[in-house]
Amino acid sequence: MLILICLFGIQSTCQTFICIHFVPVLLPSSLLWCFKSTVYIVFWCYCIHRCRMWVENCRRADLEAKTAEQLNKHYRLCAKHFDPAMVCKTSLYRTVLKDTAIPTMFDLTSHLTNPHNRFRKQIKELTEEDIRKIKERRLAVSITQLMSKKDSTAEDSRTNDGDPQLSPEEKEFREYLHSLFKVVVLLGKQRIPLTTDRPAGVSEPDCRSNFQMLLHYHMNAGDAGLRKRFEGTAVNARHLSDAQQGQLLEVCESTVREEILMEVRDSRFFSLVTGDLVEFDGEKHLPLFLRFVNQRNLLREEFLDLLPFEESEQLLVEKLEGRLSDRWGLSMEDCRGHAHKATGTSTTKMKAVAVMLTEKYPLALHMPCSTTALNIHLANSLPFPNVQNVMEALRKIEAFFRRPSAQGELEKALASCFQGNEEKESALRQASRARWTEQHNVFDLMVDMLESLVLCMDNVRHNDGGRFPGDVVADAYSISEILADFEFVVTVVILKNTLTYTRAFGRNLQGETQEVFFAANSLTAVLHSLNEVIDNVDVYHEFWFEEAAGLAAELGVAAAVPRLFLRKQRSADPGDVQAEAYFKEYVTVPVMRGVIQEVEEMFSESNLKALKCLSLVPAVMGQMKFNTSEENNADVYRHDLPSPDTLPAELHCWRIKWKHRGKEVRLPTSIHETLQLPDVKFFPNVNSFLKVLSALPALRFDHDGEAAPASRRLRAYLEATPPAQRSRSMAVLHVNAHVRHDLDVMVDQYCRLYPEDEGEPTGEGEPTGEEEPAGEAEPAGEEEPAGEAEPAGEEEPMEEDTPTLTTTKTT
Repeated sequence: MLILICLFGIQSTCQTFICIHFVPVLLPSSLLWCFKSTVYIVFWCYCIHRCRMWVENCRRADLEAKTAEQLNKHYRLCAKHFDPAMVCKTSLYRTVLKDTAIPTMFDLTSHLTNPHNRFRKQIKELTEEDIRKIKERRLAVSITQLMSKKDSTAEDSRTNDGDPQLSPEEKEFREYLHSLFKVVVLLGKQRIPLTTDRPAGVSEPDCRSNFQMLLHYHMNAGDAGLRKRFEGTAVNARHLSDAQQGQLLEVCESTVREEILMEVRDSRFFSLVTGDLVEFDGEKHLPLFLRFVNQRNLLREEFLDLLPFEESEQLLVEKLEGRLSDRWGLSMEDCRGHAHKATGTSTTKMKAVAVMLTEKYPLALHMPCSTTALNIHLANSLPFPNVQNVMEALRKIEAFFRRPSAQGELEKALASCFQGNEEKESALRQASRARWTEQHNVFDLMVDMLESLVLCMDNVRHNDGGRFPGDVVADAYSISEILADFEFVVTVVILKNTLTYTRAFGRNLQGETQEVFFAANSLTAVLHSLNEVIDNVDVYHEFWFEEAAGLAAELGVAAAVPRLFLRKQRSADPGDVQAEAYFKEYVTVPVMRGVIQEVEEMFSESNLKALKCLSLVPAVMGQMKFNTSEENNADVYRHDLPSPDTLPAELHCWRIKWKHRGKEVRLPTSIHETLQLPDVKFFPNVNSFLKVLSALPALRFDHDGEAAPASRRLRAYLEATPPAQRSRSMAVLHVNAHVRHDLDVMVDQYCRLYPEDEGEPTGEGEPTGEEEPAGEAEPAGEEEPAGEAEPAGEEEPMEEDTPTLTTTKTT
């Protein structure tokens, strides 16, 4: 039972005495009630200056030697001693004091006429010296508070309220910029180009751009800033040049990127992902993505920029490091993984880049990307012309069947080829509608549908009734020539049979967390199977070649050695070169060895240790009967933990927590679910460990409700935008449309980079002559100010009348 030892009798009331309560035990505030239910007991304040004033007002000499901490811990004060204006009753059960509350309501004279209570409260009698010191001290505190208040007010006026320091012209210009950025952001989110393709024979004033049309719409809708800026401007006048529109886009791009980088810096650890080469402005660029876990413990993959592709691997690595470290303020020492999606001739260069990054930053693990099926990644990484020819054909087929009419023609061909097998026809029809060229079993589907694909392409080539345009017919002819080739058929069959051993492994690797964990433990079996095939390659190749020859016979393709190889071997008799032996030496053996080498490199010992740390997820621990040993694999990220010395004890507590949970408690099945638990913060090492693991590029997005991976959003932008209309800044703005856009920050940044010209007239738009485009020669109108008597020192008195944004940069 808790007892309050008070320094006054129970029969006394707070209205008569200074009620200072001594509490030997620290009690919850809800239990600290006075004896009357309407009077509350308050804690002593922690502030040193206010604490001194409380003691002085109480006139208790025995409290002057106490520290603020001691007073707060052992003493309480009745709320009756405070002015009612200082007491805030936030609810029926909660009463608090204002921050500036000081006890002032005391009766310091009644004890003189009541001798029975003199021993209870020893009220200090103040001398003249004490009164003088108190006055001086309070005067000094008042002066300090007044000066501090003035400084804070001045600072607020400088930082938060900058309008009074701006001239009317500057205010008008900032409002004008605000409207412009609003239009640019709207166009960027909707993937609408600022400019339009002008038809031949149509003049520029007669064909206004999307940007100009939207400006007119805003003005007609009541935008005062734009209306004032462009009033009196010709209807068909061009308001901003392409260069000025480019400046607006660059500012929007940098602002959006900085918002993302702020989140990356807060999370610290990240993974670098590069996409396949894309074409912008007639040049090849490398998309850069970052994966990280934000402050809400959600996995994010964001698109940052497009890096010009360099022929030199060393130069490309230096540009990557410079972009991340020098320009974005990130440290490659905090990079915990990197993945590179490459196709065609860029595959070899990106593999070299990956090796350089891994050697320089050992903690940055090179892994496959979760957005690409493992079998497709393995096939893309094989630097053999026949394999790359197959992968290029897959990409062409994917692009061809994006047309709805072409998809319908393929389904007709499937129905024709599988008339007696409706079950298989239905399965292949469903697969053909779901991006089958990106699936783990893509080569199995290719073998099954090869005859239907050739028949479909032939039907499109014949083009009965002219149903297809010329470009579709040309694409069908090109794809048909590739498919009806014996080397292509053999390569597809060999890829299908070789990658069968990695298909289940790759599907598990991109599955649920439990599947990823067991995939990491099954790699030894996968490599054992592949090595067994290469040891008995003669037997396996014989069956595979027989399957390829049978498929080629169905297509009407003769089994033969490639013509290019025979041309190189002119001295040999063509009949001496057997097709089966040729494809064994130049296709089967290289493909098998290349797949084994790539799997061993992609899943090194460090990579497997990192994936085995997924046993921290409670569902995996339960699957393993809570008999896991994360300590053996934790060395990879030991230096990333806040308290690595306590990791063994913390892991033990983590296992015990879930092992002895209640029957109604469900085990979290993914890293995302585990990080969302409220009590995971009590396990700081486990929390940090899971965040680092979640950012690894090999793990998929395992939560709903968030934005799709940025690679898919960029791909959608590229598929929907013709190469001539693509813009790097517009791509960053559109792909990151979900990122917060602060128009005020954009305006501030623009004003720093491109300050408005001092001599530019405010409020006007175009030159008086409507037929003249902005920025050209000044019209020689009589209303022009005379230029003969120019003020001295003004070398350029005449400015464009267009409300342009100057292109002069300031350093």
